[in-house]
Amino acid sequence: MVSFIPDIDKDNGTKEITMSTAKRYARKQAKASARRRRTAQERLEQDQRQAQRAAEALHHALEELGLPDTLVSEIEGRLRSQHKLLGKIVGVMFPALFGCRTPSELCRVRGWDKNWPSRLLSALPKRSWLKRLRRLGLEVLVPLWRHVATKSAATQSRWQWTWATDDSVFHKYGAQLHLVGRWWSGQQHRVLSGIDGLLLVVVIGDGKLVVPVDFAIRRPDPIGSGAPCQDKLSWARTMMDDRLAALRNRGLELPPPIITGDSWFGDSKLMRHIRQQHQGTLLVEGKTTYSFTLTDGRRVTGHDLIESQWPWRDHPWEPRVRYVRLRATSPTYGEVTLVIVDEPRQDRFYLRCLETTVSGPQLIRRWRRRNWIEFVFRILKHLLATESCQAHSEDAYYGHLVLRLMASFVLFYTSRVICKGRLTMEEIIFSLKHYWRFVDLEALELQELSWGVEQNIA
Repeated sequence: MVSFIPDIDKDNGTKEITMSTAKRYARKQAKASARRRRTAQERLEQDQRQAQRAAEALHHALEELGLPDTLVSEIEGRLRSQHKLLGKIVGVMFPALFGCRTPSELCRVRGWDKNWPSRLLSALPKRSWLKRLRRLGLEVLVPLWRHVATKSAATQSRWQWTWATDDSVFHKYGAQLHLVGRWWSGQQHRVLSGIDGLLLVVVIGDGKLVVPVDFAIRRPDPIGSGAPCQDKLSWARTMMDDRLAALRNRGLELPPPIITGDSWFGDSKLMRHIRQQHQGTLLVEGKTTYSFTLTDGRRVTGHDLIESQWPWRDHPWEPRVRYVRLRATSPTYGEVTLVIVDEPRQDRFYLRCLETTVSGPQLIRRWRRRNWIEFVFRILKHLLATESCQAHSEDAYYGHLVLRLMASFVLFYTSRVICKGRLTMEEIIFSLKHYWRFVDLEALELQELSWGVEQNIA
């Protein structure tokens, strides 16, 4: 069970968890200057101590999130293993922490049985893997909401939930599974061959915590006869309905949710479903081809909204950002609210949702939080090398992706909650990647392999 209770009673509680860009840059430069003043031996000793602290913080996060008591114990039961598998499961979750890209490479480095990764990933069926991810999200969100619900309205406004959904294509090398298809990649702006994963996260506040709550893999349509598989919009609708229902079953009385997504999720049926079923708002970026009729009778397109001049208003919280909030009617969506955003050195864009009473600055703030789901995908692909997988079954591939999703959240939790911003995720990975041999932590099967600092310097 998660024991994270935010320190929101103090004035500096938020500042301990979130760190501004300027403060992060200054701290990084200060660390670099201090490192240059040390000798080679002092630098090595400092890096070893940082790696030890990172490993202990990572283990602390795993204990607080309850993964050893739930996920590890279930896998041990399925494999009928009498050994503690926490270290091996962590190795499969974070091979990049030990200087490896794939679990097979990790087995060669650590001297493990080469069949351990495949046995671990195939230990649970895909439903059990997804159940573990969803349960982790609930165990983080439920106690957090109950704690914040007792505070003032001002405090609750700083810990708002913003739902975000998006998909990403993971390259698949080697044998082609039934999950592999041809998908459009927004990151590379071309069609790729790979696995398309759809993710749903909850962003707490302005990024205090980003909690993955559900995940799905889209199957490509069958070649030849057969009905088409479930599309992205259907998956998003099902995931939102299930997660909100699960939170209500836990006794949470949530306010109407605000869900953000890119223009691909701007379907009229999905937007109406969110409004009618959950009294929520689906906020998406508008396209230039859409047409609207403003309240004064003018007919405009999305291109006109972006290129025309408007009675701009200054954003109250973001300097040099202007916006205008309009009410309009769409032949497809009915009554809608439009927010046009103009900011320096950025292309002008507009946001669209069904008619709402939420103010323009609030909608812009919620839209900014959508970027955190892209941050999660960057962690998965670049820091955790999720695309480097050699699984040969659908259950194993679900296990691989779910474990890496859990790993990304554990890293985020370790950096923001355990270390309170003193160690970034990049620093945690870099320290353990290069100095894991000097770390002594039996729980993660990290026994110190160094024979003295002087010999390693030589």
